[in-house]
Amino acid sequence: MSKALFIVDVQNDFTEGGALGVEGGDAVARRISDYLAAHADDYDVIVASRDWHDGDNDNGGHFHPEPDFVDTWPVHCVSGTEGAEYDPALDTAPVTHHVKKGQGRPAYSLFEGVTDDGVTVSQLLDEHGVVDVDVAGIATDYCVRASALDAIEHGRHVRVLTDLVAGVAADSSDAALAELAHAGAELTESGA
Repeated sequence: MSKALFIVDVQNDFTEGGALGVEGGDAVARRISDYLAAHADDYDVIVASRDWHDGDNDNGGHFHPEPDFVDTWPVHCVSGTEGAEYDPALDTAPVTHHVKKGQGRPAYSLFEGVTDDGVTVSQLLDEHGVVDVDVAGIATDYCVRASALDAIEHGRHVRVLTDLVAGVAADSSDAALAELAHAGAELTESGA
């Protein structure tokens, strides 16, 4: 039985000072790096995702000049820009697979991404016999939520590492964690 760690969207545009900066994002990047320094060998697969949107279109309505911050958003994580890069506090050296998602369309779940070679996350997990998935990253109430729900739907045992996530808002993050627990995810701190 293999184990995977998902690091969801720890990018400059989602941390402090970014286009959609989340409070606590930089701290999450540092804590994930510290966690990796101690625990990277616990995982057979470490997948890091990035939003990687097109700069020349609205990405299927995802970008909007008057965003509602539910289904439409300001321009963010445009491929090749500083905003789309990983937060500098995140040590990506232990990452075994990088996936990009949202190329021309809305995408929240890490499962919607592919590697540069076109391999899906589902294929990676199957190839490595992954049964257990730990999830960390940004934002608890959007892409972390969607990624964890998809992992459950794909038959994996999921743990959300609650000290290694940051959300857009407290209420929606709490609701997302409650939904994940109801769906079967285990909510735990990384040291537990």
